[in-house]
Amino acid sequence: MPILLSNDDGISSEGLAILQRVLSDLDDTWVVAPDRDQSAVSHSLTLQRPLRIEQVGPHAFTVDGTPTDCVNLGINCIMRGEQRPCLVVSGINQGANLGDDVTYSGTVSAAMEATLLGVPALAVSLATRPPFDYRAAAHFTRQLAEAVLVHRLPPDTLLNVNVPPGAPDRIQSFRFTRQGKRRYTDAIIENTDPRGKKYYWIGGDQVDSVPEEGTDLWAVQRGLISVTPLHLDLTNYASLGVLDALAVMWP
Repeated sequence: MPILLSNDDGISSEGLAILQRVLSDLDDTWVVAPDRDQSAVSHSLTLQRPLRIEQVGPHAFTVDGTPTDCVNLGINCIMRGEQRPCLVVSGINQGANLGDDVTYSGTVSAAMEATLLGVPALAVSLATRPPFDYRAAAHFTRQLAEAVLVHRLPPDTLLNVNVPPGAPDRIQSFRFTRQGKRRYTDAIIENTDPRGKKYYWIGGDQVDSVPEEGTDLWAVQRGLISVTPLHLDLTNYASLGVLDALAVMWP
């Protein structure tokens, strides 16, 4: 069964090309990726306009939409006449997707869409800054993909992988982790364009993180690869009992 690859950095991303190279002999690989950078678009689906698909190579396509669009079209349209993919891998992203980042991440959202469609999925990111070294992420993703294809994943679960900086021989191990907390300032740049109109650029700087033991942030800070199982049920079950007290407000 084929493997579907996507990302949010766009079709020309080096991380996507490396991902295709290291996974190509596991099974038939298909690529459906945005035609441009779609970072931080979250789990958005394009509904206000038609989408266009362009074939750019054998089993390789671009979409003028979001990572969610790409995975949805990849599974339900582009690959419709083929076997359903046995795995979706999103990445390798240029930058971390740790803690609260996952709510913004196009990389993670591509994996979320696959999970919603019943296909096991991985999201893989480099928790570092340029220059990017993909070797450790590529090696680990290959091993993890092999394991998932054999043992599968629990229902409604995707794996969010963050790889710390360093060569493969310097990263000794990985940990299964929980999602940590990462906080940003409300840094907004206000300026005026040549026509005299104001514009605003959102660019929050990270101010602090909470690297509690067992979290993704904790693992990466210790030079370990973080593998966080995520699921799409956002219900805060612990609060349900507390919220029952609000029922007294209504007869």
